[in-house]
Amino acid sequence: MIVFIDDRPLRLISPKATEKLAALTDFDRIVDARLDSLKADALNGHLLILNATPATAERLIGLLEDEDISHLLSVTLQCLDKDAVETRIKSRYKVVKAAGGVVMTGGRMLLIYRRGVWDLPKGKLDDGEASKTAAVREVEEETGARVALGDRICTTYHTYTLNGNRILKRTKWYRMSLIDDSKMAPQAEEQIEKVAFMEPKQAQVALANSYSSIRHVVEQAMLVKQS
Repeated sequence: MIVFIDDRPLRLISPKATEKLAALTDFDRIVDARLDSLKADALNGHLLILNATPATAERLIGLLEDEDISHLLSVTLQCLDKDAVETRIKSRYKVVKAAGGVVMTGGRMLLIYRRGVWDLPKGKLDDGEASKTAAVREVEEETGARVALGDRICTTYHTYTLNGNRILKRTKWYRMSLIDDSKMAPQAEEQIEKVAFMEPKQAQVALANSYSSIRHVVEQAMLVKQS
């Protein structure tokens, strides 16, 4: 699981998964939660926290929300009980469910331009709505393109603040193919200014100023395509 806390990736892994990391030297700092108390000055570069518990996660998120984290790039939590840590993190937020899609045609990807950045079409689930249904509906509403649903790519979690409340948005992402783009147009009510199909390199450049969670989805979509 990866949670993007204010657009910084927080990855939860099990002790066994630590063996699969490319190299511990890839981290700028390693903290053992059993030996060291987590402090703000540890929030730099790429951080690995060993033997993390729910209390460790609680402490970490408190620091992320209260301290200057401009120098922090990512955090990896090696969890003694990954499910318990995940549950503790989710308990701090109001969870909102959403779904979206990566629409491909002829090797090109459909992007939307909203609030000053390129993004992928997505939106919240209606009451009782399935993620697959919502994903197609939101893509078609936001872009005007008719699409066909494909396989699920991944699920992302990212946090933000709305009306003073801390929100954790869970978004399920699906691959989609284009059926018809003859009525393609940005949904102005959702502050979308442009919709466009882009070649992979063009999309990569456009998304350089986007969100880390969106770049993660695109990377996963390309892996699915290549497999």
